[in-house]
Amino acid sequence: MDFKEEIVKMLDSNINELSYEEIDKLLEVPKESKLGDYAMPCFSLSKIFRKAPNIIAEELKDKLDVPSFLDKIESISGYLNFFINRKEFSKSIIDNILNNDDYGASNIGNGENVILDYASLNVAKPFHIGHLKNAVTGNSLYRIYKKLGYNPIGINHLGDFGTQFGKLIYAYKTWGDDEKIKQNGIYELTDLYQKFHVEAEKDPSLEDKGREWSLKIEEKDPEAIRIWTYFKDISIEYFNRLADKMDLKFDKIIGEAFYMDFVDDTVKKIKEKNLLVESEGAQVVMLDEYNMPPCIILRSDGGSLYATRDITGAIYRAENFNFVKSIYITGSEQILHFKQWFKVIEKMGYPWAKGLVHLGHGMVKLESGKLSTRGGNIITLEEAINEAKEKALEIMIQNGRDG
Repeated sequence: MDFKEEIVKMLDSNINELSYEEIDKLLEVPKESKLGDYAMPCFSLSKIFRKAPNIIAEELKDKLDVPSFLDKIESISGYLNFFINRKEFSKSIIDNILNNDDYGASNIGNGENVILDYASLNVAKPFHIGHLKNAVTGNSLYRIYKKLGYNPIGINHLGDFGTQFGKLIYAYKTWGDDEKIKQNGIYELTDLYQKFHVEAEKDPSLEDKGREWSLKIEEKDPEAIRIWTYFKDISIEYFNRLADKMDLKFDKIIGEAFYMDFVDDTVKKIKEKNLLVESEGAQVVMLDEYNMPPCIILRSDGGSLYATRDITGAIYRAENFNFVKSIYITGSEQILHFKQWFKVIEKMGYPWAKGLVHLGHGMVKLESGKLSTRGGNIITLEEAINEAKEKALEIMIQNGRDG
């Protein structure tokens, strides 16, 4: 319902001396909500009716019936004030939303790209309850930016690089059962990962075995790559199934390993800007002027870190997606990490650095402590969804609704 239009119609049928257009032009929104939602100033009517504005307002109020969409009509100091019924207003808004696919839409984004990096799931680890806030926040922003006329690009920055995959390959080759993996998918891989850490507590030399397989992945050893790809395919199938169930929007799944081929070029660019200095054998960018610790780019053994790969990823996205904004949605415990590498990008002189945004959220914890796949202290998203369904059905049956 267009409440202003309805009020103008009501006044038009009771004021013969003014046209519909003149009344529409006079009706205004008061500066203070206590004075109503719309107001009709009667000062310009004094010459027409040859009466004081407050008398005109009072007489008009007495002539008008209060329709159901209004709570009341008041005459206040020469103004005729209209107060919208809040229930009618809420019903009107909800009806409008339900019946109008374009409700709230605009073109202020002008089709420009906004990257939304969320979920950030890990290969061979289930989507757990701690990822839910991240995924829901990112998905909501995706829809909002779409409505505002931007072109949102949802990215799942897949965790598919690191020593944990070497450990998992060792566990798979030592204790793995392909038939169980076929039946249980990612959950069987999680069990193998947890078993590795249980056994490594007894025999610390297993850590070296895990690192050996991790190095083989980096060196593109055919067997290591085959098994790593096998794990990755199982994980992506699982993630896509859950994303469909939750109606999550991911336009691209780009693994962390994808950026490894570009890391050397990133380090070269940072060096060319004379930003790298040696600190305890590592290569770092000093951030003292921002009251932050150094951002480590290369470890003392020459290996890259998360920051190196995140900088590389941001450069890749800027060059390939030409974004106006790139939003990273993660737990707030990563605030310093993002502040550091954002500053490195800024110091490198990239103008798009101003479009980098970190949106942090609180960490989800259980009564038993921090969520940990390694320690088996997680609640998977599927467990949470299934339990929610059971609880909802239980309540419906208690209330006499069995279906």
